[in-house]
Amino acid sequence: MTSTQQSLRDRQVASIERILNLNHAPPHENGEGHDIYATTNGLVSKSTPILNADGDPIWKILVFDNLGRDIISSVLRVSDLRTWGVTIHLNIHSTRHAIPDVPALYLVEPTAANLQLITSDLSRNLYSPAYINFLSSIPRPLLEDFASQTASAGTAESIAQVYDQYLNFIVSEPDLFSLGMGKETYWMMNSANTQDQDLDHAVERIVSGLFSVVVTMGSIPIIRCPKGGAAEMIAAKLDRKLRDHILNSKDNLFSNSHQRPSSSTGASSSRPVLIVVDRNVDLIPMLSHSWVYQSLVHDVCQMHLNRITVEVPAEDGQPNKSSTKRSYDLTTNDFFWSRNAGRPFPQVCEDIDAELTKYKDEASEITKKTGASSIEDLQNDTSASASHLKAAITLLPELRERKSTLDMHMNIATALLKGVKDRGLDNFYQLEETITKQSKAQILESIQDSDKGSQPLDKLRLFIIWFLSTEQDISRTDMEKFEEALKATGVNTTSLAYVKRVREITKMTMISSAPTQPIQSSASNELFRGFSSISSRLTDRFKEAGLGSNFDNLISGVKNFLPVNKDLTLTKITESLMDPQNASSSAIAKTESYLYFDPRSANARGTMPPASQARNQPTPVPGGFGNVGRGIEASFGQRRQGFNEAIVFTVGGGSMDEYGNLQDWAKRTSAAATAGSAGARKRVIYGSTELVNAEDFLNEELARLGQES
Repeated sequence: MTSTQQSLRDRQVASIERILNLNHAPPHENGEGHDIYATTNGLVSKSTPILNADGDPIWKILVFDNLGRDIISSVLRVSDLRTWGVTIHLNIHSTRHAIPDVPALYLVEPTAANLQLITSDLSRNLYSPAYINFLSSIPRPLLEDFASQTASAGTAESIAQVYDQYLNFIVSEPDLFSLGMGKETYWMMNSANTQDQDLDHAVERIVSGLFSVVVTMGSIPIIRCPKGGAAEMIAAKLDRKLRDHILNSKDNLFSNSHQRPSSSTGASSSRPVLIVVDRNVDLIPMLSHSWVYQSLVHDVCQMHLNRITVEVPAEDGQPNKSSTKRSYDLTTNDFFWSRNAGRPFPQVCEDIDAELTKYKDEASEITKKTGASSIEDLQNDTSASASHLKAAITLLPELRERKSTLDMHMNIATALLKGVKDRGLDNFYQLEETITKQSKAQILESIQDSDKGSQPLDKLRLFIIWFLSTEQDISRTDMEKFEEALKATGVNTTSLAYVKRVREITKMTMISSAPTQPIQSSASNELFRGFSSISSRLTDRFKEAGLGSNFDNLISGVKNFLPVNKDLTLTKITESLMDPQNASSSAIAKTESYLYFDPRSANARGTMPPASQARNQPTPVPGGFGNVGRGIEASFGQRRQGFNEAIVFTVGGGSMDEYGNLQDWAKRTSAAATAGSAGARKRVIYGSTELVNAEDFLNEELARLGQES
């Protein structure tokens, strides 16, 4: 990968900005088709707002449905919309009033309900003209129905454009996406009670979302997946969809004028690999406790898309005032999150201290030159010299924005520390780092110890992780003891009935991983010097931010250690398919039988049956998929083929732990390749049907499956 390679988020933002620009093509394009890539270096073309006759941006209204809202809010702020001339943004399902003679941009899913609402809006002359953008390709029957509605209502003159945009996926990090399918997808894909039409719809939705991701990236991938299960069904259907698009479209979305130069030759080595796996390949990342900043935030705080909700404690001197909830949005220009999201929590705390010191020094330097007593006094101070005042005013917005970002992360860090202390998350994390070495007696003792955390659900998570990882024989008597101990804590153990059924499958697909470096407690202590060493400094910082003086109490007793570099099962699978020369033999053995699909090859497939038919094939898990039998056995050369770029997709829910682990592997491998001047940089995009935290995965999915078992 070249250093100029843009992320999935960059490409999606460029596509959205083009929509906001009324699908106006950048100057170097001919104005036809969907080309959003420059022809020189494969980078996304940057549009500039088109202007009216007076030289002002064309002001417009944005109307979206729920998915459109989630897609836009994850990558753009209100100020960004304003830049592109959007003055009002409204949900299509809300009560809206007429704003005549103002262009309206619709960004919605192509559903019958949405089409009726659009027709209703135009027939009542709410807006004119309308620029209609569908998040995915509209099916022919729906398009014909929409044309019929338009003709009947006489609203054809109000419609300026109708576009398929291929954007029905949500990007929350540069190379992290989800399809926004809700927190019940794993239950739906594995339950015997799921209706056939619901299952077929879910599979088609996944195929459509992956097709949109592939279109946005601009290159047709090689598809790899394990035999059987939903992953094979999805891979086969996506292969057919891509193949049909290439064969049936004269000027398709992947033709030479529309794709990245690296893909124009169609050579396998320059194309990405799309790895599709079922969630059952490894359930542990969905339940594990983490010590990494972004994973802790996802576990401890209420996080939806890029919005974090935390409880802020009452200020000192106001004991009667209860804590308040405050929401924060993680934006693309959040320098602190970009740098620290994948770092261990103690390092994040140290970086907060370093950044606050830097801010304080810079602010002090400015006020010293101007003679003002503080940053806040600058605007009212007329005695300062003009040159110094001008320089200060220039720096003021950047300093205030940086301080606001640091205040936000201090509040988040406070909430995390409270969660770590109350729930004993450091203890659970440390136990899980060496989970295979834990005996039955040690696990039982951890469950029964009332001092081990305030949330019984954490103990259930620990037990399930041990149960899925251990090589020890667990008798029925042992299991009854564990269940009794867990019930005594007050936790709902319904999920264990399903976990027992799925255990044998996951044990066949999981790949045990030894740490890439030994645990060295002395090195860890030297690196972090313990939380206590930074507590005194940070306590002052938190006081300055009005967060109270209880930080010292929060930080005392929290364990300090250096997380071990340990690749998860999905990372091992990815390595064996991307870099087989350096992968472990155990990982290669697990992926040796993975099927191989090349949508560009001449070997056509037969017609794909509905997903509900595949479910009727014999399978060890109730509600699971049998062997679909539509893939190609990979040849030896195909099995040993390397890739520089991968899209890794899990069917049934994604984990922040897996995303962080894959990015760590990519950075580590790329650094080794750069140092040795051998091979190109690796890049991994991680996606799932929905990002789900451990509490929701246990209570809303595993527990429901346990009730049905």
